[in-house]
Amino acid sequence: MPKQWSARRESLFSAVLAGFITTLVGFTSSFAVVLTGLSNVGATASQAASGLLALSVLTGLSSIVLSLRHRIPVSIAWSTPGAAMLASMGAVNFGFNHAVGAFLVGAGLIVLSSLLPFMQRLLAGIPVPIAQGMLAGVLIPLCLKPFSALGSIPLPAVVILLVFLATLRLLPRYAVALTMLAAVLVGVWHISTTDTWHLVSTIPSLQWVVPEFSVAAIASISLPLFIVTMASQNIPGVAVMSSFNYQVPWRSSMLVTGTGSALGSVFGGHAINLAAITAAIPAGDQAGPDRSLRWRASASSGVFYLGFAAASALIASVASASPAGLFEAAAGLALVATLGNSLAGAVQEPGWRLSSLVTVLFAAGNVTIWGIGGAFWALVAGLATHWIVERRSTVR
Repeated sequence: MPKQWSARRESLFSAVLAGFITTLVGFTSSFAVVLTGLSNVGATASQAASGLLALSVLTGLSSIVLSLRHRIPVSIAWSTPGAAMLASMGAVNFGFNHAVGAFLVGAGLIVLSSLLPFMQRLLAGIPVPIAQGMLAGVLIPLCLKPFSALGSIPLPAVVILLVFLATLRLLPRYAVALTMLAAVLVGVWHISTTDTWHLVSTIPSLQWVVPEFSVAAIASISLPLFIVTMASQNIPGVAVMSSFNYQVPWRSSMLVTGTGSALGSVFGGHAINLAAITAAIPAGDQAGPDRSLRWRASASSGVFYLGFAAASALIASVASASPAGLFEAAAGLALVATLGNSLAGAVQEPGWRLSSLVTVLFAAGNVTIWGIGGAFWALVAGLATHWIVERRSTVR
């Protein structure tokens, strides 16, 4: 009997530890991307902090609900590619209220993808090279930030760049998380040397943002946000879970994350979705030997997200009071690997190579026409290029 209890405690400890690692990696590796993206579409520092808080709470609650309901390790995260898309947008001719309205429309599309069969077929019909090309294009401007920061904030930029390279060599699995920690420490050092502690807040609070709707905001944000979230998070998340012989409950997952995204949008959050890369942690052996109990790891991850939510105001205010460009640079380093994977996926198929490159360049250039941002026109340009130039050779 003591051995049995010991085995149970060890199994539970493994699940909780896996859940903590899932949350630690997921939160620390991308919170700067979220803050940068929200700020770039007009959020004030307090609104961005509210968005981070809402996303953290809803990510945690969604992970707990889906894990308990289906008894499989379903992990939820916020849409990092979606936040990167927001961060890459140039000057917009609408305010944050219109961005929130676009978030709400994007959430509605996620819900529809679970309810309407034709939406699932439409989603499956999005060409992978075009979707990867759009993601790569929106990531390029952000991934340039660490290097452009060398000219504006040389010392902080050199510090986080050296930390990133050193940890990538010594502790590659935790390189991004440790780089983000380095950025926070540099920010704290800057605040202490400039005596700006009065700018730091420790009490998290939600701020209601009244959504407004415009064609420009919906076309610039809603459709690209939906596509990158689906193509870069939800579909890969299903694939990762399948590799561990778990079948993701698609309908309930999309209903929960779509509804959660809608609730979070009015508090400044952009979108939540199935976890992709971090999904392997609670689904793998490190979450315990008994596959039927690994849901405890993803449920634990949800609980830890609620804990991180309590620190969201502190993290956001430190980022806001840090040297300008520091956290944008850290966010860029966090997305370098994603950029490489997206570029590789975009040019992998010869029959789509030209159109995917056109998509990359349009998105990277952030071509804005009629007030509609570059991510949308990148999709249009890529699909048009394939139809005009490559379609006949592909059919042959």
